[in-house]
Amino acid sequence: MRFGIHSMLFRETFVEKDLPLLDKCKAMGFDAVEIIPFDPDHFPAGKVKAAAADLGLAINTGYGMPAEYNIISPDPAVRKAGVEFSRKLIDLSNEVGAEVFGGMIYCGWGYLTGRMRTEEEWKWGVENYRQVACYALETRPQMVLGIEPVNRFESHFINTAADAVRFIREIGTPNVKVHLDFFHMIREEDNMVRAAEETGSDIGYVHACENQRGIPGSGMVPWLEMFKALRKAGYDGCVTIESFDPDIEGVAKLCCIWRKLADSPEQLAVEGLRFLKKVYQQAA
Repeated sequence: MRFGIHSMLFRETFVEKDLPLLDKCKAMGFDAVEIIPFDPDHFPAGKVKAAAADLGLAINTGYGMPAEYNIISPDPAVRKAGVEFSRKLIDLSNEVGAEVFGGMIYCGWGYLTGRMRTEEEWKWGVENYRQVACYALETRPQMVLGIEPVNRFESHFINTAADAVRFIREIGTPNVKVHLDFFHMIREEDNMVRAAEETGSDIGYVHACENQRGIPGSGMVPWLEMFKALRKAGYDGCVTIESFDPDIEGVAKLCCIWRKLADSPEQLAVEGLRFLKKVYQQAA
């Protein structure tokens, strides 16, 4: 198993001036870095790929789709724009050599209709994301597309691992997997350990987050049981710490981080990594 860190713990976006962050993450002991190219027109994909290769780091990418690119929108022009923008993000992820492109990549992040998901929305989501998945499969079949179930305050569309499994099965391409995130699971699953076990070989990526997004081990997540569930499911891929610094105002506002979760981002990363490696060994 490899352990990753989310770049947005340290930076609001990732442009050329942020390349030294890769050296920092490697020095802290991480095997991988997840990057969100929120400024896709200025994302230095080629330079990130080269720097990561020199350091022996794996790169993963993610995104939260804006409302104007929401593929479950009732507006067909918005759905079409969402497919086109998704292809652009696939191209960037391919260029950087990402192993996984995951997150809220299948509908608008924060898009809520005030009612339960409709069958029409489900149909739009499956039909449109199938186009994206086929494009990714044609251009670089080894990259995993991770469908991340999120909590009810961020979406009404896919909230549980079972929802995500149904979604990827209906899409029907081998490159689409489930992206589990413990922060969301502890809010939405009846039993998060059982949900991970039942997702099984459909797990393609994991965010190792505490229930309050603090240092792993400082909250309510049943860590040992979750790592045992991942082993039972046969997952031995990348596990990434995803948290955010309240001093980065743009990120804090987006992710609702209103208090210090550690003395510093570096403390959260280093102590979190130490804890995850310990629990992984205990689960083994």
